[in-house]
Amino acid sequence: MKIRIGDKVRFLNEVGEGTVSRIKDKNTVFVEMPDGFEIPYQVNHLVPIHTELIVDKDAENIGLDPEAAIADAVYFVIEPDHEIQSLVSDYKLYLYNASSFNIMYSYSIRDENYYQTLKHGEAGAYQKVLLKLVKMQFFREYFYHRFEFLLYKNSFFKAQQPVAQELHITQSLMDKSKRIEHEEFKFPVYGFILKDEFEAAEKAEIRLTGNDIEKLKSIKEFKSQAKISRSNKEYLRSLEKEVDLHINELVDNTSGLSNFEMLNIQLERFEKELDGAISKGTKKIVFIHGVGNGRLKQEIISILKSTPGITFHDASYKQYGYGATQVNIL
Repeated sequence: MKIRIGDKVRFLNEVGEGTVSRIKDKNTVFVEMPDGFEIPYQVNHLVPIHTELIVDKDAENIGLDPEAAIADAVYFVIEPDHEIQSLVSDYKLYLYNASSFNIMYSYSIRDENYYQTLKHGEAGAYQKVLLKLVKMQFFREYFYHRFEFLLYKNSFFKAQQPVAQELHITQSLMDKSKRIEHEEFKFPVYGFILKDEFEAAEKAEIRLTGNDIEKLKSIKEFKSQAKISRSNKEYLRSLEKEVDLHINELVDNTSGLSNFEMLNIQLERFEKELDGAISKGTKKIVFIHGVGNGRLKQEIISILKSTPGITFHDASYKQYGYGATQVNIL
């Protein structure tokens, strides 16, 4: 089994997962845990989590080479579900990382004066990540697609400037554009370059002058309160909601209730709060379900998968651990 730096892995003999950060020898690697600690594990005690498609399956320990693939690129790819335009029903949106760098990314759409993050996370070297499945109506409603990402390797690498790229994509543009055939996609795709010029370390570092560095050193804390007026802050907060689904928050006494009955009470509150948030125009709602045996979360995810007009992902680990799910309402 091939284990590479940057791979996400689960542990074979215990609960948990992490990211391969370093190679110790041919039988042992270091795994970085969610809390930032590195722990050595034998390779045969790890199971790779293949949530993204690895484009270059033969690349091995690519994070160790600081000179690797300096001319590669990163793309936003739109893949229709049929090669004949009149028969297209759905579109898959991908972040396609055809470079030797790892990427920490966020993908947002612009709705009037605000941005809504649809997905964020990490993409390994030579991987593509499915961002969203949409209909053509999505492109009629949202013209601006914003990507922000940092590029890094798990070992020595030449520094790259952070990327902030906004694409303007309309239905008419797609109708006029020629689709590209690519072996990694079933149907011809639309491709948009997000980054194709990788820099040597000197070019990236020279952009920071001595004055810039002194300014950075002087910043103790980012005071976001000074940037947002009270009325704007209250408005933004009104678009967000947090719902605690722990059973002791929903009923005064659980004695006499079976596990099945308690689960039904939690799911009824979940569906009521979700429907209310959608109808009231709430932009974000966090459901705190806890970890437990995972049954409540499984039922919630099942409902969310069949709910149109939303996206969802694990809520902030720093704030909720593994016990909450964030729903973004489009």
